[in-house]
Amino acid sequence: MTAREIVPGVFSVGAIDWDRRIFDELIPLPDGTTYNSYLVQGSEATALIDTVDPAMTADLMANLDQLGVGKIDYIVCNHAEQDHSGSIPAVLDRFPGSKVVTNEKCRDLLIDHLHIQKDRCIVIGDGETLPLGEKTLEFIIAPWVHWPETMLTYLQEDRVLFPCDFFGSHYATSSLYVPDEGVIYESAKRYYAEIMMPFRASIKGHLQKLAPREIDIIAPSHGPLYDRPAFIMDAYRDWTGDAVKNVVVLPYVSMHGSTQAMVDHLIDALVQRGVQVEPFNLTVTDTGDLAKALVDAATVVIGAPTLIFGPHPQVVYAAYLANLLRPKTRYATVIGSYGWGGKTVDTLKDMLGRLKVEFLEPVYVKGYPKEEDFAALDRLADDILKKHEEAGAIVS
Repeated sequence: MTAREIVPGVFSVGAIDWDRRIFDELIPLPDGTTYNSYLVQGSEATALIDTVDPAMTADLMANLDQLGVGKIDYIVCNHAEQDHSGSIPAVLDRFPGSKVVTNEKCRDLLIDHLHIQKDRCIVIGDGETLPLGEKTLEFIIAPWVHWPETMLTYLQEDRVLFPCDFFGSHYATSSLYVPDEGVIYESAKRYYAEIMMPFRASIKGHLQKLAPREIDIIAPSHGPLYDRPAFIMDAYRDWTGDAVKNVVVLPYVSMHGSTQAMVDHLIDALVQRGVQVEPFNLTVTDTGDLAKALVDAATVVIGAPTLIFGPHPQVVYAAYLANLLRPKTRYATVIGSYGWGGKTVDTLKDMLGRLKVEFLEPVYVKGYPKEEDFAALDRLADDILKKHEEAGAIVS
């Protein structure tokens, strides 16, 4: 990706990773990603804000060469994860007079993970500033976005926020700014769901902390920049708020058709009652799509057959994921079938212990569902509709 000017003296110098398809050996990347790095040139000093993944170090160096950068005084590290910090050692080698500017926790992680020497670091605190000459960087400590050491950097004169992972999206694009808000909304929501949602309370606090500042441009570490910051900040206020939508997320597996019949019946029953359903057959589901669906759904219904004495392993993974991500879901239950016995319902209920949900009466049957079992699913649909109305679920 070629270097491009954002405002006078501020340049995007990062890299596009068009072909990356998995992140942290866990998160699917259907649209690739970018590793955004920013150069800020003041009249007295130059700062590089974040670097790039080590695999893309050559791209970063080429962009610095394009701009004729002969000196970097400061390397601001907002976050120690290697997709942001991994090229710091190479930049330190190339610019031997440079210093890493970060907070104490981040410095310690950089020493542990990248073996950066302590004397190459400058430790700053919340609200401290770094003057570059007619450009001033302000540092905002923002723990749990999404690691405990994360911070944000604000360029005061130009009103540009460099929030690292905050407000990002895994979306490879040659556009400097958001090319299509509808597309980026979905990508950013998926990104929030996968890495930010477990820290919803912290994220909400950081949004409040940013409220007094005038922000003209948000320049995250992944995805395009926002020249209309209200778009993404309003989305985050919605996602981190307490309101839920009139949606049931239904992850499921069916081994011999019994659970599938129950899933199909429940979907029809909910739709007839005006409840939106998002089913996910876990044998073909992209876990990122499932995570995104969990962001604001009022209810999760897990469709699970019993395998030997417990839930199918793919259902276990989905339950573990939901428990880990901690969405604001209000209600949960289990439907499915078993052959001779087991503790599938109890196991899954225990696995959702971190969710603050009301557990609705499960519909769990022996063998293929009978007429009375389908009637029980109708009653469950009635119950879900009633609960959504009580919760004031937004009709989507």
